Amino acid sequence: MRVVIVGAGAVGSYLAERLSLEGQDVVVIEADAARAQEVQEQIDCLVVHGNGATLESLQAARVDRADLFIAVSSSDAVNVLAAHAATRLGAPTRIARVEDPQLREEAMELGVDLLIDPGEATARDLLLLVQQRGVSELIEFADGRLDLIGGFISPEAPVAGLTLAELRRQVSGWSWIVVAVIRDGGTMIARGSTQILAGDHVLFMTESAKTDEPFRLLGIHESPAKKVVILGATRLAALTARAMCEAGIDTTLIDHDPERVRAIATETAKVVAIAGDPTSPRLLKSEGLDTADAVLALTGWDEINILGCLVAKAIGVPMAVARFHRTDLVRLLAGVGIDAGVSSRLSAASQILRFVRRGNIRSVVTFQDSDAEALEIEVGETSRAASATLRDLHLSHLMIVGGVIRGQQAFVPRGETTIEAGDRLIVIALPGAIHEVEQLAG
Repeated sequence: MRVVIVGAGAVGSYLAERLSLEGQDVVVIEADAARAQEVQEQIDCLVVHGNGATLESLQAARVDRADLFIAVSSSDAVNVLAAHAATRLGAPTRIARVEDPQLREEAMELGVDLLIDPGEATARDLLLLVQQRGVSELIEFADGRLDLIGGFISPEAPVAGLTLAELRRQVSGWSWIVVAVIRDGGTMIARGSTQILAGDHVLFMTESAKTDEPFRLLGIHESPAKKVVILGATRLAALTARAMCEAGIDTTLIDHDPERVRAIATETAKVVAIAGDPTSPRLLKSEGLDTADAVLALTGWDEINILGCLVAKAIGVPMAVARFHRTDLVRLLAGVGIDAGVSSRLSAASQILRFVRRGNIRSVVTFQDSDAEALEIEVGETSRAASATLRDLHLSHLMIVGGVIRGQQAFVPRGETTIEAGDRLIVIALPGAIHEVEQLAG
């Protein structure tokens, strides 16, 4: 597949690197000469230096040969104009990052197939996390009837030291299943012989109304946050503050920029906005951070976010969440100084990757500390999965089916579950199994 990407910022460069490693033919258009050179040296792709909204740059990138066009620069106007020009040049599928609500309707009229706003999507993810405090990920499928949940295993957790086969003997019914274990940067798709250790990052699929047992066995203590402190005054921080206040959560926002703090306080009347150093232990204590249920570090700088989380944990805040760009920093501190991480580029990738994956793939989810993906696929009439049991499919050890959506039903399958054409499967897969997942969709 040939993919043309306009913008080599955090989102564009992440997509270019990921798609390039998968063997896709990637072309990046970047207006900043130094950034264009940097991307050319770091990523195996073609880089065109130029304005992505001009026909000259788009023709240099051979957009007429592209299967997918993605405009994710920092400028809404450039993204909309670039997508419109790509439509005229014959690009079959156009995706644009547009944050301004007033531009969205116009963008659709100009030929954009998918509008994405990573900030809004990330703010929604943060609200879900604090509403079910104690988990590192919470991804909803089947309109909230199935949840893919992540959590870190404490030494006191009943499951610590057990293999998944031993754990299965302690489980009543079949309403949840461990699908992956992330340890030391590596991801293991769950098998009966997989042993769970303290400190592991575990992903499990569960029917949403039946989380009590997996939470107890995995040592996850669910406790919805009532008071949240947000560090930073970025657009993501403002969107998140608004979402928290609308959900009835007591919200305080701290940032060193008085003008930005004042603007957020004006936009969101219920937020308590304070101008000051978001990493100062004295300030954080004086503003009641030690009584907060969660701190969300959402500045534009990884280092400040990590330091803010570490200070919050030292003060005694139960949950610390960091916005990040560099995954290596978050992986190093995951479960120790940081309970969960969020990233606008991961959010954007999750929205875009389903256009790259082939077959009847409805959605894709990526993770902060793993190269695994959760894919929702629809089983076609010609799929080898239709009318077969999961056990008889002999799926790769690099993938696992964690959920089945059949009409109004949503459930966790067993080995003897027969798959029907039209079923939607939630599949967790490592990169080596993506092609098999696509084939499974038919």
